[in-house]
Amino acid sequence: MKRQPLKRTIFSLLSHAFMVFLCFCGMSFSFSGQAEAIDRPDNWALLSGYGTSHPGWGQTEERVETIDVVLRYGHILYDDIGSSWYRGNHSLLIELPVHLLFNPDSSPMVGLNFLACYTFTSDKKLQPYLFAGGGPLYTDADIPGMGSKWNGNYQFGGGVKYRINSKHDLLFEGRFHHVSNGDTKSPNDPLNSTKFLMGITF
Repeated sequence: MKRQPLKRTIFSLLSHAFMVFLCFCGMSFSFSGQAEAIDRPDNWALLSGYGTSHPGWGQTEERVETIDVVLRYGHILYDDIGSSWYRGNHSLLIELPVHLLFNPDSSPMVGLNFLACYTFTSDKKLQPYLFAGGGPLYTDADIPGMGSKWNGNYQFGGGVKYRINSKHDLLFEGRFHHVSNGDTKSPNDPLNSTKFLMGITF
């Protein structure tokens, strides 16, 4: 299989992540006529779930399964965006994910994610949200086709937030997750995965 030139591959990965990021930023600012920057208490969340790669998605060849634990910090940047059903807020999410592999190896992958998020807040009890972004990812797992310990990842997905009380929300979400070293080392068989997580804010 002919590989893309290094610069083209890196540009493709970065442009995909950046375009998705701009999509959500643009969505929030398109309704910014009544939006204002706010100073609201930051929130934390802890999520856990399951992820699996899908051989045949793009250049993914290996089935890699993980148990995921994610510590998330969230800061609302703009509130009261839009009206009616698309009323919401735009926030920045910073995640420290640990992906515990149990197939085909037993080893962790550790990353740092920066995500743009838009939450629909017209309903006070049940609030859907969308997010996208990425960051670096480190692993020394023995995964065939991954030629580098340092990789990049980008992801996008959505979820729903269910309010328990004024301090705690239950979170249920799914995401597409892409891992690749951008052809900085060979081989470079990317991992295209889906992940399903649930958690709680505090």
